[in-house]
Amino acid sequence: MTLTSIDLPLTEIQVTCKRWHIRELALFGSALREDFRPDSDIDLLVTFEPEAKRGLTETLQIQDEFQAIFGRKVDLIVKSAIERSDNWLRKKNILESAQTIYVA
Repeated sequence: MTLTSIDLPLTEIQVTCKRWHIRELALFGSALREDFRPDSDIDLLVTFEPEAKRGLTETLQIQDEFQAIFGRKVDLIVKSAIERSDNWLRKKNILESAQTIYVA
């Protein structure tokens, strides 16, 4: 699957999402726009299953796995944190532009 210029290794994404109890994974930001460059990072919006372990260590491990999958820096953002954000413009931009690439 390809969105803009990103190759999405869906099998690897699916395996990682299942291992970490990720319910939904979406792309947002420059990865979906024409200004995406070879040195751009990938912004991922993640929703976890209720039983998922979500401490700092786990979050960093998940981020590292996605960086290995995509071969570039990844910013991992938890959707519930964005939904609670007081920054309504940032919240609106992220939630309205996000494109889901995995659903459990």
